[in-house]
Amino acid sequence: MKLIETTDRLEALCKRLSTARFVTVDTEFQRTSTYYSKLCLIQVADDHGEAAIDTLAPGIDLSSFFDLITDGASIKVFHSAFQDLEIFFHSTGTLPKPIFDTQIAAMVCGYGDSVGYDNLVRAVTGQRVDKSMRFTDWTRRPLSKKQVDYALGDVSHLRQIYRHLEERLERNGRSSWIAGEMERLTNPETYRANPDSAWKRLKVKSGNRRFLARVQAVAAWRELQAIQRNLPRRRVVRDDILMDIAARAPKNQKELDGISGIAHQFRQGKAAESLLNKLAAAESAPESALPEPLKKGARREKNGPILDLLKVLLKHRCQNEGVAPRLVASAGDIEQLAAGQRNGLALLEGWRYDVYGRDAMKLLEGRLGLAADGDQLRFVEFNP
Repeated sequence: MKLIETTDRLEALCKRLSTARFVTVDTEFQRTSTYYSKLCLIQVADDHGEAAIDTLAPGIDLSSFFDLITDGASIKVFHSAFQDLEIFFHSTGTLPKPIFDTQIAAMVCGYGDSVGYDNLVRAVTGQRVDKSMRFTDWTRRPLSKKQVDYALGDVSHLRQIYRHLEERLERNGRSSWIAGEMERLTNPETYRANPDSAWKRLKVKSGNRRFLARVQAVAAWRELQAIQRNLPRRRVVRDDILMDIAARAPKNQKELDGISGIAHQFRQGKAAESLLNKLAAAESAPESALPEPLKKGARREKNGPILDLLKVLLKHRCQNEGVAPRLVASAGDIEQLAAGQRNGLALLEGWRYDVYGRDAMKLLEGRLGLAADGDQLRFVEFNP
């Protein structure tokens, strides 16, 4: 069984991997009872073999591994890298470099939006991934041979996938297309929690800006409490309780005590004091500092026909180019474009402009029309 449980063996493995052109990497973790993911297992592979590193083994020092993935020498290959990189960032304060995300590369190579690892393995290698241990508890020890073999499958197939996608990107001249995405993934700001933005993950239907300010305040308080205590957000207060607190806006301890669903540890003491202070600040904030509601419905209704045409154009252009639409332009970007926004949109820059942005502007300026061609659609350029 290729399981590394001691520092000596890990250092020997990392010494071998340090000469590899690329190393495939994956992790197993648990995040059911904590804010930050608990790293349980790291899987790595190069052309000479694969291994699983037991991060929970007594006394094991992971320094040599973290040095390896941040050395800037070999390419670190992940599939859907965000969660793995987030774990490494919060474990060490640094990020692997350079990286190659096969999910993003697959989107550029025509495998669809956010293709899953299982489907990509089947498409590239013709093999099927073992799913039998998908819901295993990776914190329990000892690990069985079946568990380790299952985990290693996530990096062994990745070698062939990486070589296939790398060659295809080079052949199509699209290697530079994924550079911006890799840069975003290796930007530390991507993984730093911003409590003041936590409210945006909630489903808030109200357009009342003062209420939104209170939601923002309570969500920021919850985020800080969760981070400080390493607890899931729901263990601080559930979303529905958070909204109730924002709606009732308690001004003192007595009013806070009248709201059910808040655990005792957050209802009193410094936690309660900080919550009341944040709510008071939201109540006294000037109008100019209040958050703006996102009026998606109104904007969609106003620009509906234009949005529909832009989406048809996006699908048409991406089908022709063999690239996933989601990577070219997000729904939000298209909405902003339809509403008149021109600055700061990725779809109007670089390769995205060549694939879609140029034609999108022609469409908006009346220089590109839609026509039926049998059972197909085509866009026709003309001078108005």
